[in-house]
Amino acid sequence: MTMSWHRELGSEASDSSYLTEDRLAIQAMAREFAMREVLPVANELDPINGEIPMAMREKMGELGFFGILIPEEYGGLGLGVFEYCLVAEELARAWMSVASLVARGNGLGGGFSAEQRSRLLPRMARGDFLGSYALSEPEAGSDVANLTCRAVRDGDHWVVNGQKMWCTFADGADYMMLFARTDPVVDPARRHRGISAFLVEKERGSLPTGVSGTPVRKVGYRGWKTWELSFDDFRVPAESMVGEQDKGFYIAMGGLEVARAHTAARAIGLARGALEDSVAYAQQRRQFGRPIGDFQAIRFKIGDMATRIEAARQLMYHVCTQIDGGRRCDTEASMAKLFASEMAEQVTSEGLQIHGGAGYTTDFAVERHWRDARLTKIFEGTSEIQLRIISDALLGKS
Repeated sequence: MTMSWHRELGSEASDSSYLTEDRLAIQAMAREFAMREVLPVANELDPINGEIPMAMREKMGELGFFGILIPEEYGGLGLGVFEYCLVAEELARAWMSVASLVARGNGLGGGFSAEQRSRLLPRMARGDFLGSYALSEPEAGSDVANLTCRAVRDGDHWVVNGQKMWCTFADGADYMMLFARTDPVVDPARRHRGISAFLVEKERGSLPTGVSGTPVRKVGYRGWKTWELSFDDFRVPAESMVGEQDKGFYIAMGGLEVARAHTAARAIGLARGALEDSVAYAQQRRQFGRPIGDFQAIRFKIGDMATRIEAARQLMYHVCTQIDGGRRCDTEASMAKLFASEMAEQVTSEGLQIHGGAGYTTDFAVERHWRDARLTKIFEGTSEIQLRIISDALLGKS
């Protein structure tokens, strides 16, 4: 991988000085790539529901984007969640789907054995082994412990039957992280027990034999397909199990702090895109003989948008610093995800309003940012789930 932008992060990184010289260099590199390589492609392909080109995925691999969190001993950059989110914000400012693609590398949830790490992580860091997640089901979204997709042992294989929902990149990925119930006995008090995880290697560009699917008709999050999948006597080798049998729930939940920080970064990037485009439009668009940016109503909107974005960014920086420091911050991560996603919907909507009728066309990127921002309130835990986590931390569980 070409990693000319990667330098060792020394002890200068601290809670009081987030953006060190090294981090600013990473941010600048990601911003240049996003604006030069990603934004023109997004503007061309998103309106026609086109897919992220393979050439872009290859460039991202060369830059090391898929190995930011992977240790150097496995060919990654060995950096932290802070750098991961810096890059994600910049990519989301251009196209959120590309900012989401980096999460398909970087370990994708972890839980791997030593053998799996040494065999798979170097390929993942290069972008040659990217994954998809088959966790949610029609009746198991926020309530993950309710999943019913069943895996039954048959010799040296597990046979899987059931349905999965919201499997983005299931066709384009090189493997699928599949969660299924391996213990049919469900204790109402411990419903999360009995779920196991499987790493299903597959051919890129297709679904495995025994798996059929229908693409979901999405409002946004374009550039790749999201699938509803059916598993019909699908056979998985026993050695494909990740982690311990019946304890896959912990793998699914284990990376949520990082995932929610990443979602906050994506939401901030979308909002920043709306802000920057609105500033440019307000300076160019003229009404009543002057740029609309001269009118107080527009100026105050832009001032409020910028303030909300910066507040969300500083909260995200704090959460990233806590995670990288090894400190538990599940409540704070929920706060960052909640605040940033709610902010992004508000800011992108205001950006569309500033654009007026032009904003309600596919000729301007602000409508893409608006559509994608709405999703950040739903995935990686809805806003309502984040509020439950935060209130439970303050009041105790009801």
